[in-house]
Amino acid sequence: MVLQTKPISDAEFDHFVTLPENADRNFEFIAGEIIEVVSNNLSSYLGAKLSGRVSVFAEDNKLGRVTGADGGYVISGEKYIPDAAFISFARQPKPSLAAYNPIAPDLAIEVLSPGNADTEIARKIGNYLAAGTVLWLVDPIQKTIDVYTPKMPRKTLRLGDYLEGSDVLPGFKLALANIFAE
Repeated sequence: MVLQTKPISDAEFDHFVTLPENADRNFEFIAGEIIEVVSNNLSSYLGAKLSGRVSVFAEDNKLGRVTGADGGYVISGEKYIPDAAFISFARQPKPSLAAYNPIAPDLAIEVLSPGNADTEIARKIGNYLAAGTVLWLVDPIQKTIDVYTPKMPRKTLRLGDYLEGSDVLPGFKLALANIFAE
């Protein structure tokens, strides 16, 4: 949901999100617009499920940190809050204290919700790729995951396929059937 009628600056966005009435709300800054992040139970469940699997794998293998649906990142000059994200210790040895981490994650997990606009998603895909971030775009209704890797073609995974961590999470492998199990 867009919350203003004309584009604003980065500084205006930063001021807006720190207002007391916005303390318990999440916002993204896309194309000069304030977008309130609103999910649903299914999208939140799938995001938490993937976040948990990636987090355990990353910790067990001492690869880096995983943030959840409150962890924001600056991506190509915009500010996003993916459902989950992974950033390697090699790229960021200590966690950021900023509301929107200035270092783009190695991996972003975005789970589609009914409120996502196609133009917003297309812009985010392009910006994640431009920032060097691998994106797992989860479609809860179609039960698919589109894997976007910089300089590679999109790969669509379906039930029966495996989600793999490739260079970002070497050795990570998870059946889509485990993600979308009812």
